[in-house]
Amino acid sequence: MTDIRDDAPTPDAYRASERETTEGTVYTVTGGDWDTFLDEEHDDRIVINMGPQHPSTHGVLRLVLELEGETVQQARSVIGYLHTGIEKNCEYRTWTQGVTFVTRMDYLAPIFNETAYCLAVEKLLGIEAPRRATVARVLLMELTRIGSHLVCLATGGMELGALTGMTAGFREREEVLHLLEFLTGLRMNHAFVRPGGLAQDLPDGWEQKVAEFVALMRTRLPDYDKLLTGQPIWRQRLEKVGYLPLDGCLALGATGPILRAAGLPWDLRKVEPYCGYEEYDFEVPTATEADCYARYRLRVAEIHESLKIIEQAAQKMEPGPVMVEDRKVAWPAQLSIGSDGMGNSLEHVRKIMGQSMESLIHHFKLVTEGFSVPAGQVYVPIESPRGELGYHLVSDGGTRPVRVHVRDPSFVNLQTMPAMSEGGMVADVIAAVASIDPVMGGVDR
Repeated sequence: MTDIRDDAPTPDAYRASERETTEGTVYTVTGGDWDTFLDEEHDDRIVINMGPQHPSTHGVLRLVLELEGETVQQARSVIGYLHTGIEKNCEYRTWTQGVTFVTRMDYLAPIFNETAYCLAVEKLLGIEAPRRATVARVLLMELTRIGSHLVCLATGGMELGALTGMTAGFREREEVLHLLEFLTGLRMNHAFVRPGGLAQDLPDGWEQKVAEFVALMRTRLPDYDKLLTGQPIWRQRLEKVGYLPLDGCLALGATGPILRAAGLPWDLRKVEPYCGYEEYDFEVPTATEADCYARYRLRVAEIHESLKIIEQAAQKMEPGPVMVEDRKVAWPAQLSIGSDGMGNSLEHVRKIMGQSMESLIHHFKLVTEGFSVPAGQVYVPIESPRGELGYHLVSDGGTRPVRVHVRDPSFVNLQTMPAMSEGGMVADVIAAVASIDPVMGGVDR
């Protein structure tokens, strides 16, 4: 249809201006919608996108910043670039298969997702994991907490220009991942914690490997104080930046290091113990400065406390089963290593596959259909490296959950970004986001 209005723009009105150079034709393109970002009242402000491809926004977080000069007047986060639908996927799998999904949410702390999910399933079932499995869960969680905090320190250093802090942090994290691979078989996404206990027992020689790791970390941690804590540039970059006092934390639902750095010693391992944490001797580090530097120091202090818990867990480990005896819940496969170095023991496979039809049928139905969980709903929170990680599960009595909802701390804590950033400089947004330590797999899930 032909536009017959007198003021209709001609096609040439939208053509980019051009000029000839020795390299060829150069076009100058101007945004036709730029005026829509500005208004007469704030015509000196500009709106920029920081992310989602920005290296300091963890690759998949988009921050929309309204700037006046270099001062952030308004900030908002745009999420969903890593959406995986994990919660909904869990509703179409058996209760055991759900572990494989939830471990991929917060991929820096997979053991925490597995444990919280399994504690919720066990609460619905009315069962408790054996003592050895519970102590092993604590050991694995604290190892994972150290690894997660090391990534926070490393990526925070990288984003602020302290590249040696980044290389040191990832060097120590490799030690954590090597140990987790030895203990569970995988560096991440372990699916090692299962409803009723663990997939299998810890391998022979785990005590020595754990002791060597603790000794190594005790020698390496002082380097972080020399490299970062006492470094004048690092302190000036973080002190009085990203300030969020206690009332702001409570109003926005922030938990974990953000809340404890504002002065409240709220740690679910102490206030609502689970997995026998009441038996362990450790402190809850706190600070009152409520800035990025306080959150950094707090995470370093938590690594020291986690090493103490790991030592105690190793001492508390007693011989015994790592899965409940109830054969309606526990898989018949013992998941031990056979003489060929792979799979289940040959004797066990021979019994199930060749000697007992009942065992074979039971194994097949339990693996394919799963076990039934009594109808009801539960909410189980635990203390992840980022704060309160809670699982709300609803069962109708079937072999699959009706609803799975996760209270992920990264998602809730990300709400604090505008409060930390508005009124500060653009460069301080990077420090604030790094101190929040959001994992976008948990935000978008």
